[in-house]
Amino acid sequence: MDEFIKQALDIVKAQASVRTMTEDEIASMVKKISLSIKEISAGSFVESIPEEAPSDIDPKKAIREKSILCLECQKTFKVLTKKHLATHGLTPEEYRSKYGYKKNTPLIAKGLSRDRRKKMQEMQLWKKKTKKV
Repeated sequence: MDEFIKQALDIVKAQASVRTMTEDEIASMVKKISLSIKEISAGSFVESIPEEAPSDIDPKKAIREKSILCLECQKTFKVLTKKHLATHGLTPEEYRSKYGYKKNTPLIAKGLSRDRRKKMQEMQLWKKKTKKV
């Protein structure tokens, strides 16, 4: 096995022990890291310039009362869906980790989240309905 792949596997193994990763994520990460290590050792590594500079907006301020700001494209939504995040090549989990959100942080406007929680409490679906005679 190539030495670069062994080094990449060690790096990815360490990353996978910290967070859950899909098979595709692991495979692409091993490939990407091994190529980078190979380029660095050959001396031909050129640091890639990001396509878009990261936003200067504080991620804590992106989740607002009536909207949530996508830190990738600067558009506002009521809910950041998987479909929208996929347009940026991210999963919700990757988006949260990229911008420092906790794993269970909902990507939804605060007011909408509160309204939904209140509605669910009113419905009390966890209680078993009894028949009235």
